[in-house]
Amino acid sequence: MSGERLSPGIISPVRRIGLREFDFERQVAVMAIVNRTPNSFHDQGSTFALDSAVAAAKRAVDDGADWVDIGGFAFSAAQAQIGVAEEIDRVVPVIAEVRAVTDAVISVDTHRPEVARAAVEAGADVINDTNGLREPGIAEVAAATGVSVVVTHSLGGPGRRVFRPSYADVVSEVADFLRERVAFALKAGIAAEKIIIDPGHDLNKNTFHSLELTRRLEEITSIGYPTLVALSNKDFIGETLDRPQGERKEGTIAANVVSILKGARILRVHDVSATVASVRMTEAVLGWRGPIAPSHNLA
Repeated sequence: MSGERLSPGIISPVRRIGLREFDFERQVAVMAIVNRTPNSFHDQGSTFALDSAVAAAKRAVDDGADWVDIGGFAFSAAQAQIGVAEEIDRVVPVIAEVRAVTDAVISVDTHRPEVARAAVEAGADVINDTNGLREPGIAEVAAATGVSVVVTHSLGGPGRRVFRPSYADVVSEVADFLRERVAFALKAGIAAEKIIIDPGHDLNKNTFHSLELTRRLEEITSIGYPTLVALSNKDFIGETLDRPQGERKEGTIAANVVSILKGARILRVHDVSATVASVRMTEAVLGWRGPIAPSHNLA
């Protein structure tokens, strides 16, 4: 099955997401990460306070982000569970304030239908679900509200520990999972042009799995839906280079560029300015955009 499209010929590369339009045939969207959590693996709670989260989101847009992803519950199992009301209290005020000042795409990183609905009502354009639409009711919320969805592969989902995850063939198994969950989304009434897929690097995967997913990413992107990759500062980069958190920017950029060449079109990142520059350079080399200020040997 690997490499086959679910719906050949009907999924346009041009997407209207919220107030912005993207041509994923020749354009890469940069998604900035803003976490209102005290335990995020990279920022370690630096944007947990409401004013810090809002300021980070605004700064990301000023730095060139096309998209801001706002989350209130981390994926890691090493955290205390929080209720729906608390998660809503974390994400909705940020979404509302950011929505008031930008036309950038806003997504909510959640697997809970109640949180997703409240976020959409506050102005979110996308539900980014690291649980692959497995929580009862969340696909129905997406279908009813008409927002876009990111369908992500993971074995256990947010907050659930998976010890020593193993796969016979990680890429084939992730691709099959994504096809099955996309079919579920379509059956639930989510339009094909609203679906984005994400192989879930490092989510219940070890370093070798994430490297293999990156190496064979065409087998994911060829499914036929825009592919998001969330590689930024993850452990597979740190372990590959033996770099701690805070020293993984170059590895992240390299992995993201490789992913673009293999078909990824949305990059979820912490370091927006550096990513935007690397993306624009990659787009120019591929002939998708011209240089901003050409003058060398032209006069």
